[in-house]
Amino acid sequence: MTRSDAELLRAHLDGDRAAFHELTSRYQPLLWSFALYWLRCREDADEAVWDTLARAHQAAASCRADDSIRGWLVQILRNICTDRQRHNRSRPAEPVPGEVLEQIPAPRNPIADHELRMEVEAALAQLPEHQRMVLWLVEVNGYPVSEVAELLGIAAGTVKSRGARGRVRMEQILRPGRPLQPATEER
Repeated sequence: MTRSDAELLRAHLDGDRAAFHELTSRYQPLLWSFALYWLRCREDADEAVWDTLARAHQAAASCRADDSIRGWLVQILRNICTDRQRHNRSRPAEPVPGEVLEQIPAPRNPIADHELRMEVEAALAQLPEHQRMVLWLVEVNGYPVSEVAELLGIAAGTVKSRGARGRVRMEQILRPGRPLQPATEER
């Protein structure tokens, strides 16, 4: 019988050494995907996930069982990624690894689809961080607006407006004949 997240957290706090591993192994692929998208560097993503798991292990008692464990872990990871991003600002961003792009369903026309993915990735990279994160969570990963609001610590209406502004900006960027240029950091 599979134990719930809350049961695993309680078991971990009661001294069950395997419970924390079982709990975090459920979310490790999500955390790694999130870190890779956020940091765009495999090594930094690996370190961020391990730092997240270590911090979660140390702070497990602070997580309330009625909270979303996934949301709690993603929030820890988000803070770590933000810190790493600030630290790495002088390093140039690397393109999204091919493994991430390969997870997209097989295209009918591989060349055209690859070009479209590159254009979309370039357009996403031009969005302000807050819009890019909302679009990535809602549009790419399919999270509901309410869960994204909880993960990011903002109101659901803010998630919707950032998503709408991001989609409008993406449309402007992707419109044929328009040169690509960085977005301003308006909220």
